[in-house]
Amino acid sequence: MNINWTINDLGLPGVSGEESLLARVKNLPLSYAEITQLSGRADRIGVTSGFRKVIETFPVPAPEIPAGFKVGLSFAERVLRVDLLRDIGYDKNNCLRPTKVLFSADSANPYEIAPIKDYIANLTCNPGIIYDLFINNPEANVGNHFKTRDEVMAEIGRILGPGADISVELNDPFGKSDSELLEEAEKFREMLSEYRVVIKVPHTGPVNANNVSSLLAGDKRLTTRYTNPATGDAFRGHRLALLLREHGFRVNFTLMFEPWQAALALQARPYFINSFIRHRLIQSKAIERLLHLYQTTADKSYLEQLRTLLVEKDYFAANETNIDLDTVFREAENILKHRQIGTPEGADGLDAVRQNLRLLRHSNLPETRLIVCSIEGNDNYPDIDRLLSTDEYSDMAGRVVVTAEPRYLARFTSANQVISYQRRFMNAANGMG
Repeated sequence: MNINWTINDLGLPGVSGEESLLARVKNLPLSYAEITQLSGRADRIGVTSGFRKVIETFPVPAPEIPAGFKVGLSFAERVLRVDLLRDIGYDKNNCLRPTKVLFSADSANPYEIAPIKDYIANLTCNPGIIYDLFINNPEANVGNHFKTRDEVMAEIGRILGPGADISVELNDPFGKSDSELLEEAEKFREMLSEYRVVIKVPHTGPVNANNVSSLLAGDKRLTTRYTNPATGDAFRGHRLALLLREHGFRVNFTLMFEPWQAALALQARPYFINSFIRHRLIQSKAIERLLHLYQTTADKSYLEQLRTLLVEKDYFAANETNIDLDTVFREAENILKHRQIGTPEGADGLDAVRQNLRLLRHSNLPETRLIVCSIEGNDNYPDIDRLLSTDEYSDMAGRVVVTAEPRYLARFTSANQVISYQRRFMNAANGMG
């Protein structure tokens, strides 16, 4: 026989004045082991100041517990205190979301976010998404209703409610002082609340305040190769991530493409790390194709095309357009070797996902999750879906957030036979057989 125990079965009187808050958790399920462990250790039950603050921030109807929070218990002077702890793996009323894998919208379009709001635990955006794809896009920003980033983010926060984190990116991580960046982050915290806001901090590589203007004018290329950054420049993003964390912000450490970036990124104790998939895989296949053509024909024009590609995609610096073809050949081989493009580890472009999950499994950061992002096409999502159900990675599914544009996720709700069967059903319902 199964007995359903609740926190009410502890028989503890409530702390005076906290009855309405305690009503939200009176039916909180407890196991028999938890009942046994808690019994006799307290004379009363109450809530923490954190519990009260969450309800004040998100005044959901009683007796509901807001989505995005889990219940925690602690003792203080023989009072059992109930707390609410941020965890986007939870839906409302302390219920886990249906799957360990969480979904996220890669969008700043409120009209696209609204239909998917009940199914996502996170939202990510950046200046390009906010300005190029929405505010300055008359087809998306209908009637030019939204004019500023703050207006857009406030509306997104209203739509999503308490259950989803919202990752927002600082406009200029290079040209502003630490105090200015903290001030910008603080504005987002005030707008979205400390519970939902996550600050996106990019890896910076060789880009710095002195050369970032090169990316904005002329050929928009850098004269420093990505493999040769100054130490301070390369770790600027890491330093900003730690700075923000020290000021109480959670950090989404972005622009992670290669597996080797993850272990050092984790030293900054981020809330999210990332694996960018799409463009990296496209480039890998293009490099593989040109290298194969050269190897089978010995036609150096393919190496010349490869050199052009590697300069365009920032493997080589802007001043290396005439770099010798032997170096081009070796660089291409090295890229494919590390990406393991010809093996099951990397053929689907998910080698960074695999390595990042292995690192997370052995890290000391149990709350850090991996965002799998920059996905599109017929294969990316199905490949990710299969990967996370394999024996090697199924235990890590709860540490993964899959983010994409809402319309990309929407396509995987459908199949051709949905149309076929709907044709049959609707004709039958209309008496047409």
